[in-house]
Amino acid sequence: MPADNDRLARIEAACAELTTTGQPVTFAEVAARAQVSRTTLYRHPDLRAIIDEHRSRDQEASTLTSLTIQLDQIRHSLEAVAAKVRRHEEAIRRLERARHSGQ
Repeated sequence: MPADNDRLARIEAACAELTTTGQPVTFAEVAARAQVSRTTLYRHPDLRAIIDEHRSRDQEASTLTSLTIQLDQIRHSLEAVAAKVRRHEEAIRRLERARHSGQ
């Protein structure tokens, strides 16, 4: 069991390191960093589950990052539209004043 615990700890550490550095959590990369074979990772459901868990966290994080970027882009676009509307409203007010003063 100590060997299993050591292997488990190495796999957890490899996954955490990949996640921290922003690299994708792949079976090949985890195997290389944890010094185990990919076959071992695939054959042991508990080890595979650790990797799958880290992979799903990566996907959630990238989805949240993507949503944050999209929301920021939408906010900038909305601000640009609002500025354009304000300019148009001011132009309309000027035209109306000019029309009323010319009557």
